[in-house]
Order: sequence, then structure tokens, then C-alpha cells
Amino acid sequence: METDLRTTSLLRTDPVPEAGEDAAATIDTTETLSQEEQEELRRELAKVEEEIQTLSQVLAAKEKHVAEIKRKLGISSLQEFKQNIAKGWQDVTETPAYKKTSETLSQAGQKASAAFASVGSVITKKLEDVKLQAFSHSFSIRSIQHSISMPAMRNSPTFKSFEEKVENLKAKSRGDQACRW
Repeated sequence: METDLRTTSLLRTDPVPEAGEDAAATIDTTETLSQEEQEELRRELAKVEEEIQTLSQVLAAKEKHVAEIKRKLGISSLQEFKQNIAKGWQDVTETPAYKKTSETLSQAGQKASAAFASVGSVITKKLEDVKLQAFSHSFSIRSIQHSISMPAMRNSPTFKSFEEKVENLKAKSRGDQACRW
């Protein structure tokens, strides 16, 4: 009868209880079990609960042992966290998607740098040309104006009158200084 019970329970399509859910709550109450079947299920339940408790104790002991080993090795929680982060980042950087994205961004950056350098050199060249043209243009205009206007201005009656007044002021200034001494 035991094998029949196990076989039928394995083939059942009843929902499996969630973690922490009482297994007894999921049994259909309309299902009638014989006294013998109920006893068998109770024994199996007790056995599984005992195994769960044993496994929990073993797990707790193992976790304590790991903590002790880490303490002896000087591994702190912060160091462990840093190692986990570094390992996670390494795992991410090794993925094909990351590599492809990194490669694409690198190429885009190189193209953008080349484009900016090209635009910059064109602008610089244009500014130099404009500056050179402006300088040569202003220089040639000034030199032409200077060479044309200075002799013409010196011969004008206004300039000669101004020149005479300046000379008179110089003479008066020298004469007044002579009187003071």
C-alpha cells in the first residue's frame, strides 16, 4: 500500500504549497483518506520536517564556520563587498553586448574627435586668413594715407598757421623762463 500511495502522490496535479504555507491547508477536504493513509502521511510529514530542521542546523553551522575562516583570513564584509562588485563588473564587461557597445562608442568618439579637429583647423585657418587680410589691408591703407596726406598737409595754410602758433608759444615759454631766472 505504501508504494501505491507514493505513486499516486507523485502523479497528482495538486498545487505545490508555497514556502511557509501549511501543506495540510492545500489538501482537498473532499478527498477521503483511510486511517492507514493518514498515518503514513503524518509519518512522512514528521520525517520531512525533521530533515528540514537538520538541514537548517547544518547550514547555520556552515555559515558560522565560513565566518570564522574569513575572520582568520582578515576578510571583512567591506572587502567582500568590493570583491563582489569587482567580479560583477568584470562579468558585465565580458558580455558580448558590453563589448559591442564599447566598441561602437569608441568608434563614434574617434569620429567625433576627428570631425571636431577638422572643423577646428578650418576655423583657425579662416581666422588667420581674415586676420592677415585685415592687417595687410589696414597697413597698406595707413601707409598710403600717411605718404599722401603728410606732405599735402604740411603745405596747407592751416598747418602753417598752427605751426607758427606753436613756435610762438615755444618762444614765449623760453622768454618767460629767462625772465624768471
